[in-house]
Amino acid sequence: MDVVWIILGTLCILAGIVGSVAPLLPGPPLAYVGFLIVQLKSDPPFTLTFMLTWAGIVVAVSILEYVIPLYGTKKLGGSKYGLWGCSIGLVAGAFLGPWGIFLGPFVGAFVGELIANKQSDQALKAALGSFIGFLFSTLLKLVVCVVMAWYFVVALW
Repeated sequence: MDVVWIILGTLCILAGIVGSVAPLLPGPPLAYVGFLIVQLKSDPPFTLTFMLTWAGIVVAVSILEYVIPLYGTKKLGGSKYGLWGCSIGLVAGAFLGPWGIFLGPFVGAFVGELIANKQSDQALKAALGSFIGFLFSTLLKLVVCVVMAWYFVVALW
């Protein structure tokens, strides 16, 4: 039965890595489910402290996934309209596939800044901030999932 848990855990870890860059798949939470599944082995590889620490990291990264693009918008001169546009674009983009995930925050922040009567170059700068924030949050999720995969492999080796 341990082999089944290892296979299912491995599939979840791999899905987590894919989910870090693919839309609509929660990367780090899926990878954490891989940790939980492998704990069902007759000899669980991880301690309770390890599991709780990674649960905290996964929750933090899942929250930051939405906060970082907003911060990028604000940092590059975005107003409340740009922040709202970025948020709405992030949510709406999730339903439009891969391009929507990339372009949603950017277009949302840009339109929000235009609504706030900003010049198009200022609006573009704020939109760029949201896009940079989105790329950074994606990289953060990917790094977390790869580190989780490394711990997974080491624990089972």
